[in-house]
Amino acid sequence: MRQSAISEALSAVTDTLPASPTPLWRIIPPLGIAQIIAWGSLYYSIAVLAGPMGESLGLSRPAVYGGFTLALLLSGAVAPWVGRRVDSLGGRDVLSAAALLGAASFATLAVADSTPGFFVGWALAGLAMGCGLYDAAMAALNIMVPGQDYRRAVTALTLIAGFASTVFWPLSHWLVTHWDWRTACAVFAVLHLVVCLPLYRAVVPGPRPRDHAASGQPRPAMPKPGAAFWWLAVAFAAVSFAFAVLSAHLVELLGDAGIGVEDAILVGALFGPMQVAARIIEFSVAPRVRAVSVGSVAFVLMTIALLLLTGIDGERSQAFAFAACYGASNGILTIVRGTVPAELFGRTHYGALLGRLALPSFFAKALAPFLFSVMLAAGVSHAASTWSLALVGAGALFS
Repeated sequence: MRQSAISEALSAVTDTLPASPTPLWRIIPPLGIAQIIAWGSLYYSIAVLAGPMGESLGLSRPAVYGGFTLALLLSGAVAPWVGRRVDSLGGRDVLSAAALLGAASFATLAVADSTPGFFVGWALAGLAMGCGLYDAAMAALNIMVPGQDYRRAVTALTLIAGFASTVFWPLSHWLVTHWDWRTACAVFAVLHLVVCLPLYRAVVPGPRPRDHAASGQPRPAMPKPGAAFWWLAVAFAAVSFAFAVLSAHLVELLGDAGIGVEDAILVGALFGPMQVAARIIEFSVAPRVRAVSVGSVAFVLMTIALLLLTGIDGERSQAFAFAACYGASNGILTIVRGTVPAELFGRTHYGALLGRLALPSFFAKALAPFLFSVMLAAGVSHAASTWSLALVGAGALFS
């Protein structure tokens, strides 16, 4: 896509954002750029950097991904605390800390010459993920954006940030090809420090009195999670498990289904455009359709995608249909994670609520690739492995 086309698309999004006390056209694009850098470097770049990292440090592929798994586990562990912190102090300091931690993590990785140093770098990256990815950003938006504007603001943010893999997979590959993985890590550290940090400091407000404080009323206590909360947490964890498995094993699964490597990469490349297309549709219908209804559609699409995966058997057309359904579902589910809880449970203590909901999903996402690889190593057939994923998707749908 040409630069002018991207600019026009972003302008179309921001121009249609409703007015609010904090001008959203000044908030969403900077936050979106910061989220592209955060997601692209902390989450997506491992797919490109893993091989060179392992070769340079003498680490096996499982050991390299073990560092990434450590990062995901730590990000889940700190998520509830991060949510409470955003609720009480606003998002500026938490997101700023994420940028500093991101810079520190990649600076540590860039100079790591041993296994302990490598794992320290990924531990810092995990803390950066917990403080700076969608859950923290959406909790900050909850404070900045009033009323019904919040849902469209979340959609607009994810629409921009959806370009993270589109930007960072080629960027990571280019840096590794022309220099090396250490240079790539150094560049990522600089991006966190000189782009993300100033953007967060500029556009995210610091602590400010809440309405209840100004009126002299005590802040309502956070309600205890009920059955609906736990069902939603299980559903999000299930789709996170499937997402993590497919992110790590897609080419292998499609290969077992008779799809060549080049076609498998093309199938994976369709995910991004379908995510963006689905988010544009959601953005257009947001004022008229409940978030819960959109979430139901997303879970149905995910289940259909996983059922299509079970029967590809060399059929390229079915593989592309799988990619379309899966990409659209994943694109919508990112929005659903930030909007459905608000519709079901309200927006009081929203950061803490999102943190609690995120905890099972982070753990599922961290453990899924390892558990699935153990299952494949144990000789489980392609049919059994893909049907197990389909059952996970069906379980999420009926949760």
